[in-house]
Amino acid sequence: MFSMNPKTLISSLQKKDRAVVIGLFGNLGAGKTTFTKGVAKELGITEEVTSPTFVIQKTYDIPIGDFERLVHIDAYRLESGEDLKKIGFLETLKDPENLIFIEWPENVMDILPKEIQELHFQFDGEDRKISYGK
Repeated sequence: MFSMNPKTLISSLQKKDRAVVIGLFGNLGAGKTTFTKGVAKELGITEEVTSPTFVIQKTYDIPIGDFERLVHIDAYRLESGEDLKKIGFLETLKDPENLIFIEWPENVMDILPKEIQELHFQFDGEDRKISYGK
């Protein structure tokens, strides 16, 4: 694993024949939504990015870069991938123009592609660490 920031992550992304999925692992308050806000800013999104905890999914148009949409999902309250199916996740996943950031992916791993990229967030009360990799 190595350290990661929004700009470095974006520069490492390559489009595929379906959406690119980034899984954000970490405890409450570890920085998952804050990191997603940083990614949105780097992608030129000026709309305020907030946690989709209660609505499950928010989608933002990306004005610059290789992708057209940033899809931000919070799976904290979900029990399985079946819950994501109900909001059209399989269609979202098929679209190569989508860049999907999913918080709490461990709750819905049964529906996620095997090749998701993983970011792990740790917060010890003073410092935050973000590492990339499985």
